[in-house]
Amino acid sequence: MSPDDLPLPLRPLLVVDGANVVGSVPDGWWRDRRGAAERLRDRLALTGGPADGPFAGPYEIVLVVEGRARGVASVPGVRVEEAPGSGDDLIAELARNASGRPCLVVTADRELRRRVEEAGARCTGPRSIPAAPR
Repeated sequence: MSPDDLPLPLRPLLVVDGANVVGSVPDGWWRDRRGAAERLRDRLALTGGPADGPFAGPYEIVLVVEGRARGVASVPGVRVEEAPGSGDDLIAELARNASGRPCLVVTADRELRRRVEEAGARCTGPRSIPAAPR
């Protein structure tokens, strides 16, 4: 078997708790939650996620939105998932269904961190998401 016959390694999954990350910066997000989620989505698409995370990228990026942030479209590089109920429940489900591949969840929510770590995911805080270059 030649090296070309070997399967490509699975890209690590990066799941971003949109409400938690957006809410970590007091920039007026509460006036336009959907717009704040779109800005986060665009920043993720531009930066590709944490530069110094525990897994080598590139990541498959999933941004989870809920409530008034629904309606944000996916863009190349970032799949947006709308939580039908609790965003935390969807994030925990995505971590459980990562199918053995590396999974990193971005959130500061302690209870959510506990849940996804039980599912085998790693966690990092909102500050790990790089700012968009100016």
